Amino acid sequence: MNKKCIAMLSGGLDSILAVKLMQEQGIEVLAVNFSIDFCACITQNGENVATKAAKMLGVPVKVVDITEEYLEVLKNPRHGYGANINPCIDCKIFMLKKAKDMMAGCGASFIVTGEVLGERPMSQRLDALNIITRDSGLKGFLLRPLSAKLLEETVPEKEGIVDRSKLLDISGRSRKPQFALAAKYGIKEYPNPAGGCLLTDPGFTNRVKDLIKNDALAVDDLKLLTVGRHFRLSPEAKLAVGRDQDENEELQKLAKKDDLIFKLKDRQGPISVLRGSYDENIIMLAASVAMYHTKFRNEPSLTVDYWNGGSSDKRTISVKPATPGEVEKLRL
Repeated sequence: MNKKCIAMLSGGLDSILAVKLMQEQGIEVLAVNFSIDFCACITQNGENVATKAAKMLGVPVKVVDITEEYLEVLKNPRHGYGANINPCIDCKIFMLKKAKDMMAGCGASFIVTGEVLGERPMSQRLDALNIITRDSGLKGFLLRPLSAKLLEETVPEKEGIVDRSKLLDISGRSRKPQFALAAKYGIKEYPNPAGGCLLTDPGFTNRVKDLIKNDALAVDDLKLLTVGRHFRLSPEAKLAVGRDQDENEELQKLAKKDDLIFKLKDRQGPISVLRGSYDENIIMLAASVAMYHTKFRNEPSLTVDYWNGGSSDKRTISVKPATPGEVEKLRL
């Protein structure tokens, strides 16, 4: 067994501290970040927070997009969901299996995570940590440095690769020990611990459940969920309406060639994207809901341009803006 590990680096404080504890013991660290489109892993300047953390730590990092494969975990989690639609235990197992597959190729002897006993209600209870270790196939080779003294001794500890006496015994939901450790190491920049996976957000969860219910769970549709207001117009069609200029631009980027894009003609208003199967009735409904979200909603009729995402050929219709009651019935 050598002194090299793979560290699961989310970019959050716990994972940063786990890497620091390994570095203090002369362990060579290769960081890996498994990216999913609906996790909060991007900084304000567009940089992945794991990449930013790896630069600060001075370790190489490999960022791997696993969104497509992850959809099956999301649909059918063996260990169930948390309070919303977050399959936290299955998510951890899935990512750790991915990391395990990387070990031979990079010559790592064990895997390190920033998990803290008792910090998260679903995935960091003792029984959940044991399930994750077992089902990932990493028994003896999954080290959690922040809580190691409270957990079963791992192989690298037994063999003296890692000095157990220099590991920690943090537990519970208080972040004070981590904040103190960050101050000791001079670490000042790290994400707010309240951030994270959008699957724990009730509003986003409702949108994901709607996709699953209507058998429309795909990467492109999940990306669309992160932008604008959303409305289910029929089992086969849904509408996204931009809330500001940034969202208007993003919706146009996300529009596929078969989507319809709506915009108030010659006046300021939101960009809206209709996705799915639609007929003339659905097109009129989409336009009326979109026009409700303009400052001209009280006018008896508005003129709307619409076009396919893969074309610039515009068509024009006149619609009456939807009423508040009609909009609420369709809102996700």
